[in-house]
Amino acid sequence: MPDYGHDLIFGSFVTPSSRSPQAVVGAVVAAERAGLDLVTIQDHPYQPAFLDTWTLLSFAAARTERIRLAPNVANLPLRPPAVLARAAASLDLLSGGRVELGLGAGAFWDAIAAMGGPRRTPSEAVEALSEAIDVIRGLWDTSTREILRVDGTHYRLDGAKRGPAPAHPMGIWLGAYKPRMLRLTGGKADGWLPTLGRMDDAAIRAANAAIDDAALAAGRDPGAIRRLANVMGTFGDAPGAFLRGPAERWVEVLVPLALEHGFSGFLLAGDDVAAYPRIAAEVIPAVREAVAAERAR
Repeated sequence: MPDYGHDLIFGSFVTPSSRSPQAVVGAVVAAERAGLDLVTIQDHPYQPAFLDTWTLLSFAAARTERIRLAPNVANLPLRPPAVLARAAASLDLLSGGRVELGLGAGAFWDAIAAMGGPRRTPSEAVEALSEAIDVIRGLWDTSTREILRVDGTHYRLDGAKRGPAPAHPMGIWLGAYKPRMLRLTGGKADGWLPTLGRMDDAAIRAANAAIDDAALAAGRDPGAIRRLANVMGTFGDAPGAFLRGPAERWVEVLVPLALEHGFSGFLLAGDDVAAYPRIAAEVIPAVREAVAAERAR
């Protein structure tokens, strides 16, 4: 697949453990100090061992000045899209345009149902996510004073007032793997956000092709859809599987992901705060330099 030409961004994928709240916030602050671009936070509202993700994002935004923030990914079945739209726009306004919106169709349906949420089939989950995107974008659209009506199967708005609009064109990034979700990503989303440990090269190529085909069918530019990836990585003395080894190994892995598979965002999972300065000093500049040199050719 082609390089879609987006600027490269690097960030972290944080576990919102309720056992050590200040350590979680410290990880966000450490990412900003190290020079990372983005912090994303898991969202599992049914998990009592986790802090509420939206509360944590808001607190983290108040403790930082530059770094961008996003849920990775927001659990739609337990977060009504009309309320989520206003929460996301409000935090974007308060943070000076630093918020992006990762969205997921849902999983762990027993836990969702135990919290009072809906239990959806795979097709219903994708249908609901599609409707939710329309609700969110509709409420963000303040170019018209026309009240918003959505007559969906899962979400209905009967004359909702629009606004507030986000401070910047907020991206909607979908965690997607299966064909219907990939088609929805290409048809309506601004970004694709998978975890690469679940996918080999062939699966990545097929997923990108599905997104591109769906984008073209919807009259959209496939290159406008940013590809981001959650990655697990560790430093060591000898290269190992995937992203394991010295900084040179990281560069060897990430550069082809950018140039051959179109990924332009890399989010390190694992909560290894001590690795942030090394990533910023040894990995990020080298990856950016190598990608820029190839693009210049």
